[in-house]
Amino acid sequence: MMGRKERLQARIRELGWDGVFLSPGEDVAYLAGITPTPDERPSFLAVTPEKVGWLVPELNEAQLRRHVEDFTASYSDEEGPREALKRLLSHLGLEGKKGLRLGVGEAMRADFLLLLQEVLPGTEWWPATAAMGYVRSRKEPEEIARLERAQSITDEVMEEALAFLRPGLTERDVARKIEEGFSRRGAQLLFAIVASGPETALPHHHTSDRVLREGEPVLLDIGCRFEGYASDITRMAFIGEPSEEYLQVHRTVEAAVQRALSAIQVGRPLAEVDKAARETIEKAGFGPYFVHRVGHGIGMTGHEPPSVHGRNLDPVEVGMVFSVEPGIYLPGRFGVRLEEVAVVGEGGPRVLSRLSRDVRVVEG
Repeated sequence: MMGRKERLQARIRELGWDGVFLSPGEDVAYLAGITPTPDERPSFLAVTPEKVGWLVPELNEAQLRRHVEDFTASYSDEEGPREALKRLLSHLGLEGKKGLRLGVGEAMRADFLLLLQEVLPGTEWWPATAAMGYVRSRKEPEEIARLERAQSITDEVMEEALAFLRPGLTERDVARKIEEGFSRRGAQLLFAIVASGPETALPHHHTSDRVLREGEPVLLDIGCRFEGYASDITRMAFIGEPSEEYLQVHRTVEAAVQRALSAIQVGRPLAEVDKAARETIEKAGFGPYFVHRVGHGIGMTGHEPPSVHGRNLDPVEVGMVFSVEPGIYLPGRFGVRLEEVAVVGEGGPRVLSRLSRDVRVVEG
């Protein structure tokens, strides 16, 4: 079985590229198990179809060498990175070459990219997502196990948050409860969207001091990072007895989740997952109020490839892990979103969360 760097090298060859340059961040941590501390000093992990090498400031070299045996070019603050970068390029067989095709990581600072462009004139630059996103979107068994553990913690915190809801609390009160729940379990809060009343119609509402009131819905969209991997879930509650209109919208969104999950089949286009959810919502008369893609990949970050939207014709593949989160947002009134994270296996999807998608009714 190929290692992560070897899989990336195979993908680089498949794309017809000469290599990729990655800055400190999740891509580097994924490949090397360590990432240099990001700051204003240029650092790169460079991978070509045949070789691997690093550029790091001198102060990070000793720590890096504890973890990797790859070629490393380092530089002092007085020297600056240019000559060390040339040594790296020489090792990679790229120095002085024209017409190169290179990928650049999405975490790359603009000044780092400008340095590369100065040293490698005439190079064609591409987003490295076509390589790194492809490799990272096909999860290994240990990655899936970590995602499961992160999701299990998130289920527990979501259950606590739903039980905590009552009239008179503010959205921030609930968000603090969520953060405390993650911290108590050794996880790091990634995000907590707590929206109430008409704010639930804003897909990415900024949690505020708005007070929870009887007769209104509450949307909780939360996630954490645990053991280096992320989680994500969205559930709905209602303070008091839900109206029939609310229940109709909730049932429609829940049906859209089910239809989308059923559309996850190995080899079929990812676009069909979005289409299944969207058609369900359109048939119920709410089509214009579903205003985003149906899902996104999840792994070391909360949002990563694949992007599950209506124009993504890439096939569903075993090992992919992505969200399914259709929503209906009625401006100025209320919104409903429900979200699951699905792992793709040979026989179809497996949902990581064990929580009911029913609306949680909170006594007023």
